[in-house]
Amino acid sequence: MNRRDFMLLTAAVSTVPALGYASVDYTKGLIEKHLAAGDTVYVDFKTDWCSTCRAMARRLDVLREENPAYDKHIVFIDVDFDRWGGSSLTKKWNVPSRSTHIVLKGDQELGRVYAKSSARAIGGLLDIALEAATATS
Repeated sequence: MNRRDFMLLTAAVSTVPALGYASVDYTKGLIEKHLAAGDTVYVDFKTDWCSTCRAMARRLDVLREENPAYDKHIVFIDVDFDRWGGSSLTKKWNVPSRSTHIVLKGDQELGRVYAKSSARAIGGLLDIALEAATATS
């Protein structure tokens, strides 16, 4: 590859958005707001430095890419455990550590995965969330 082709390729790649799906960063009251609105909420308690959290996030992104219905029906919220770990939020939902994913609807926890990055574990939790989000009352 010559220099000109390399520069063109580099410029083209830099304009493509990064892979990964958007999640909302947690702010106080955000989860409660969505639950009160009747949303199904997938909460990811994580830290930037945690390798297990990153592995779980990569698996979650792949599964969300494979099934767009997840993003259509589920609200995804990221909670920085370093910031919110000792808060009333983590106490309310009994979250002892980072690498915890929880699905919530109404005032109930529908499922939880802790420190597992397998497609079976995270996919199962996503399917629980999707079923709850699309169930007719």
